[in-house]
Amino acid sequence: MVIAIASGKGGTGKTMVATNLALTIGKDVQFLDCDVDEPDAHLFLKPEIERSEVVKVPVPKVDENRCNLCGKCQEICQFKAIVVIADRVLTFNELCHSCGGCFKVCPQGAISEDERELGIIEMGFAGGIRFVHGRLRIGEAIDGPLIEEVRKRAEDSPITIIDAPPGSSCPVVQAIKGVDFVLLVTEPTPFGLFDLKIVHRVVEILGIPCALVINRADVGDSGVKEYAKEKEIPILLEIPFDRRILELYSEGTALVSAVDSWKERFEELFGKIKKISQGEGNGK
Repeated sequence: MVIAIASGKGGTGKTMVATNLALTIGKDVQFLDCDVDEPDAHLFLKPEIERSEVVKVPVPKVDENRCNLCGKCQEICQFKAIVVIADRVLTFNELCHSCGGCFKVCPQGAISEDERELGIIEMGFAGGIRFVHGRLRIGEAIDGPLIEEVRKRAEDSPITIIDAPPGSSCPVVQAIKGVDFVLLVTEPTPFGLFDLKIVHRVVEILGIPCALVINRADVGDSGVKEYAKEKEIPILLEIPFDRRILELYSEGTALVSAVDSWKERFEELFGKIKKISQGEGNGK
């Protein structure tokens, strides 16, 4: 079973839920941190990194001696990563999505494939948890290919937990597509509700079963619960706004490692997820 932990906005406690769930399961689980812009699951899981790989993506390289400035490469590129200006062809590799279109349409064969570094992938173990995360190179604007490479490093495992990027755009879709279950993490504020609606719509379009965790559940308003009731989204766990939880989080200490009662609650959470994913109602 592949479980993705997602949130419509940053700062809701998505990584806290993901790491605590992984530690609760403990064995026969692998953890993929797909929040490659700012991976932080390692701060809580504390894995021993055993291997790293550089991830590169193809970008165009123009042979000016063969180029006749026809502009077909510029026409096909939807991201303005290659343009014809006067008597030159300019490439902007940071904008390139590596689709390969310019290579194929060039009638002169003047465009060949070059490479640029996108980021790195690091792999290791945190106790019995197999751990993989990606680190996007500083200044990069495109993280989808690196997220895809992180997911490709997944091995056969009874349970896979994916810590998705925040938001609801392409990187989130890249992280959660094809998973068995999405656990949405939100907070009971107008901002939390606004972004929850967007990411929930994404999950609906992808046709993935989902449920909700409400963090800082005893602050804010009732909008999130009303939306969950309207859309029949099961609320599987509510986490209070508690100073002790904040202290543990700031120290990089997992909640389930420090407080036995919270390990029991995350065990119950995992049980509910399994029930819903198996089609047994709302997991209660």
